[in-house]
Amino acid sequence: MLAMTASSRAASIPRCPAIACLLLLVMLHVGCIVSGVSGNMKMQSEDTKSRAVYGCDRCSHRKAIISAYSAAGNFPDDEDIDIVATYSDTSGAVQMGRVKMKDLSASWVWDNPTHGNHAQQRVFQVETVSCNQSRMRFQDEINNQQISWSAVNPIKLKRWMMRQERRERRTADLIHLDRERDNQMVDAAIERSRNLDTTIQGKYSIWRRDYESPNSDSTLKLMRDQIIMAKAYATVAKSKNNTALYDSLIKLSRESWKFIGDANLGADLGPSALDQAKAMGHMLSLAKDQLYDCLVIARKLRAMMQSAEEKVNSAKKKSAFLIQLAAKTVPRPLHCLPLQLAADYFLLDHESKKDVGKEKIEDPSLYHYAIFSDNVLATSVVVNSTVQHAEEPEKHVFHIVTDNLNFPAMKMWFIANPPANATVQVEDIDDFKWLNSSYCSVLRQLESARVKEYYFKANQASSLSAGADNLKYRNPKYLSMLNHLRFYLPEVYPKLDKILFLDDDIVVQKDLTPLWSVDLHGMVNGAVETCKESFHRFDKYLNFSNPNISDNFSPNSCGWAFGMNIFDLKEWKKRNITGIYHRWQDMNEDRTLWKLGTLPPGLITFYNLTYPLERSWHVLGLGYDPALNQTEIENAGVIHYNGNYKPWLDLALSKYQAYWSKYVQFDNRYLRLCNLGE
Repeated sequence: MLAMTASSRAASIPRCPAIACLLLLVMLHVGCIVSGVSGNMKMQSEDTKSRAVYGCDRCSHRKAIISAYSAAGNFPDDEDIDIVATYSDTSGAVQMGRVKMKDLSASWVWDNPTHGNHAQQRVFQVETVSCNQSRMRFQDEINNQQISWSAVNPIKLKRWMMRQERRERRTADLIHLDRERDNQMVDAAIERSRNLDTTIQGKYSIWRRDYESPNSDSTLKLMRDQIIMAKAYATVAKSKNNTALYDSLIKLSRESWKFIGDANLGADLGPSALDQAKAMGHMLSLAKDQLYDCLVIARKLRAMMQSAEEKVNSAKKKSAFLIQLAAKTVPRPLHCLPLQLAADYFLLDHESKKDVGKEKIEDPSLYHYAIFSDNVLATSVVVNSTVQHAEEPEKHVFHIVTDNLNFPAMKMWFIANPPANATVQVEDIDDFKWLNSSYCSVLRQLESARVKEYYFKANQASSLSAGADNLKYRNPKYLSMLNHLRFYLPEVYPKLDKILFLDDDIVVQKDLTPLWSVDLHGMVNGAVETCKESFHRFDKYLNFSNPNISDNFSPNSCGWAFGMNIFDLKEWKKRNITGIYHRWQDMNEDRTLWKLGTLPPGLITFYNLTYPLERSWHVLGLGYDPALNQTEIENAGVIHYNGNYKPWLDLALSKYQAYWSKYVQFDNRYLRLCNLGE
């Protein structure tokens, strides 16, 4: 509506009443017009916003232009606005009049009542251009547009401000983190520089990790290489009658050997070893200047390498022979133990005493173990480790069979050291009268002159190389009936249904009673398979060049392990397993099917009759393999020291010996008498 100041109105109102009424009506009419214009402006503003949503750049641009005019208080063509007013004349008739905006006084101003005391921006309707046409100009004008914050939603503005704050905080955090990392890197570099040993000086090359220094292993390697070259040059010097150079090289070589001694690391060398290496290097430099001939030196080095290979092969044969010999021999403490036990057995008259608990020995509802051994200490470890891990020791029965020589000692040990609540039966193999040469193939073969000559004749090959190859196969233990008694289990224990066979070189680490609950699916033997890829298959143990083997067995069949086997004696009898064993043992009298042991005839006898148990029940190789998985050993139910490095020998692998020795009663009186200590 139009408003006027008091002073202006007083100056401009005429004295004529008719004119005053006309002006009053004009003012009222102009107010209505302004209200209409304001309504149109509002609708136009909403229309402009709507067009802006749909991307009408012309409409948006026009809005910016109008806003600019509004801010300045000037609008285009405002003087050409016609103001229509009605008034009553002196006669009372209503009259209409038209007034131009320019005819009004300068004191007349626009006022928008919706903004109170604030000046309202006036918006005029301007010529609109089609949005489709204005899109052509959008790309040219978009960079010059200004954002009108008055049209932004307050919620969106608040979100934008919060995003800005988050960006600033994140930037500050990253800068702080970057500074912390820089400080850490600086501190680490300072620490490394403090720990750097700058006292060692020597040659360094980026192409070689070793450098010459008194504490480096390269010095040891250098001295060994110098000795080799000195020998080569000494040979050439001798051939050319250069005795002075020859004597000097030989002398320095011997001195270098003295410095090296048994050293395996550079730190083991003496303090003057580096001086010796320098002296040898100086002498080799002189020898090279006088004697170097590429072809001659190459020929000498080749001859030396061939000689060294022959020495290595000879040493390997000696080592194999000595290992086999040590595995066959009995250490003095182990020889002492059965003697002490046997003496007490007869002195205390245990021979006349009868065994007790015979009803448990033949009770098929209990857990029965078969152990065939002549080693008292090893057998005691098997029994002790089994009983310690048994949940119900009173239900476990151990059937031990030994030879006549060790029977008193074995008997006396378990009389003096009975396992807690468990039952132990010790028997002499000579008491099995049914086990004779007419029934047993192995006993019959022992009576053969050819077998006696092979195993026991004194005038065997005298040379080390010839004897070492066959020493393992000539071990009489492989024809021992204690070894082959495992093929006669139903005859030895006719009243039992199941029995667990254990070797004397094993250690039990878990309760074994779940093995009696394993369903063998009609098989006779439950064992852990040992084949991995191409290893431990039938072709490793049997002679497949013999048609008796190749026609009946597959060379890729998987081998399994003796040492911990659960046998179903009912199925054994039903399938006549002992008869199968006898037939194949008779066929191998000339050792043409297999060479040694009980595993090859076991693989044949139980072919397609062996049920594979989980590998964790039986871990093998502790008697020969130093690279076994430690976790598998610790989680195994039974660990087996198969091989030559038995845990009771000095040959034993020290890393595995503790698993066995913790079940030895080192405080026992008999062990102390024989100096069997840890």
